[in-house]
Amino acid sequence: MSRIAIFPGSFDPITIGHEFIIRRSATLFDKLIVGIGKNSSKQSMFDIDKRLQWIKDSFINEPNITAIAYDGLTVNFCRAQNANYIVRGLRSFTDFEYESAIAQMNRKIAPEIETVFMLTAPEYDAIASNIVRDILRNGGDVQQFLASGVRI
Repeated sequence: MSRIAIFPGSFDPITIGHEFIIRRSATLFDKLIVGIGKNSSKQSMFDIDKRLQWIKDSFINEPNITAIAYDGLTVNFCRAQNANYIVRGLRSFTDFEYESAIAQMNRKIAPEIETVFMLTAPEYDAIASNIVRDILRNGGDVQQFLASGVRI
């Protein structure tokens, strides 16, 4: 049985913090799917196709990492992909509080799916997509915060 994991998020845009977690996670699983969840309550800055391409470009030489967009509950996406793990990156205790609540709900809905928390490196603690988008909206240079395959 393959160990398949989903790393879900909006990745709007994918940052070096995301990239760090993805690369570390890919060493633990046979297949890692970066799942771009379509969230109707969020207004994205970048379209899904662009975000998918950035992820593919960032991990072009990593055969066990793929990217797929999905609708609906992450646990249903996991089931559709035969994934038994959800990977979540943590930057702070605040992230843990939020993510642990989601993990507990997912566990009630889909007890066969485990959530794995990965801590980011301290140098990426402050990097968040919403901050990157704000810098970008205000004319700042964000390239240093973006994953290797992203060019804005």
